[in-house]
Amino acid sequence: MPFYHKLGRFPSKRHTTFEKETGGYYYEQLFGTEGFSGFASILYHVHRPTQVKSISNPIDLTPIAAVGKNIQSHMIRGYEVPAQDDFLDSRVIVLFNNDLNVACAAPRKSLTSYFYKNADADEVIFIHKGTGKLRTLVGNIPFEYGDYLVIPRGMIYQIDFDTEDNRLFIVESFSPVVTPRNYRNKFGQLLEHSPFCERDFKVPSELETHDEKGDFVVKVKKENILHEIVYATHPFDVVGWDGYNFPYAFSIHNFEPITGRVHLPPPIHQTFEGNNFVICSFVPRLYDYHPKAVPAPYNHSNIDSDEVLYYVDGDFMSRNHVEKGYISLHPGGIPHGPHPGAMERSIGQKETGELAVMVDTFKPLKLTQAAVDLSDKDYYKSWLE
Repeated sequence: MPFYHKLGRFPSKRHTTFEKETGGYYYEQLFGTEGFSGFASILYHVHRPTQVKSISNPIDLTPIAAVGKNIQSHMIRGYEVPAQDDFLDSRVIVLFNNDLNVACAAPRKSLTSYFYKNADADEVIFIHKGTGKLRTLVGNIPFEYGDYLVIPRGMIYQIDFDTEDNRLFIVESFSPVVTPRNYRNKFGQLLEHSPFCERDFKVPSELETHDEKGDFVVKVKKENILHEIVYATHPFDVVGWDGYNFPYAFSIHNFEPITGRVHLPPPIHQTFEGNNFVICSFVPRLYDYHPKAVPAPYNHSNIDSDEVLYYVDGDFMSRNHVEKGYISLHPGGIPHGPHPGAMERSIGQKETGELAVMVDTFKPLKLTQAAVDLSDKDYYKSWLE
């Protein structure tokens, strides 16, 4: 995060002794990315965070391409991904490339029997259905429908759900996820014309500090292998921290849309970015107000990018039929645009209630077998009149 946050207690000077009231010292940990040049926070632990008792049970999670080189448009029925009790078991990767994984998940149970760390990727978890609390070693964040949970790589966390009916749309990014550079000044602060600002973010609070010894399982994903590591102390033993590297939540409902007299292109909806991809938020907004405006998007050629849209709620004006949880893939190399009749229907309309998350990638996406199985096989023909 490009702003400073702190919780709990820590010494006035970094890399100096921090004595416990009962004797001994707290243990400092630099939690940073990109070597020593990226975002970083400094954490103070009750126990050394390095006490590994065992490592076992590696599981290969490498996604396998059922379609490796794709030119066909697809509509994937994301809500048909089956519900699973376990949080990690429920995650089903449908699209991927060397920059990111795109997954759907329907976890029924809270993640409480172990802790999880993604050492490969920043995670953006969009909460389509469900409420609860993200619990991390640097504090907790409540979440609800419409929240993006942005979890930096290496962050140990658990997740509590209030009910068993939960639906998630997940992007795993192998580069840091940041706010759009065109909405930031040279210091990293979001500018006045940005569709959201730092005030909209939910940052960690309610710092948990567990002074416990025992056997604590942390499942760590690294290079697509899930390792089970048993630590001798509770991972949530931080008494305080400060810095710029921490999880946060942002509600899609707090995204303030930019509108114009004529139709504006998708970059105005940008919310996050990583290496070779962007994430955008399509939210309820007024339509274009030129007297002859065509609110529906014009046909456009995806030459350099694949476009993924995850449909959240409302009627999406450019499609003739979508349902909640559908995922459209419009690949680079061919043009796409509104379905027959959609352009005509949009003329004269004043507003839209659509809600969707878009992921545009600048490298081609591969489809897993799960994506193929859940795909409408004839979707690519849906522009025929």
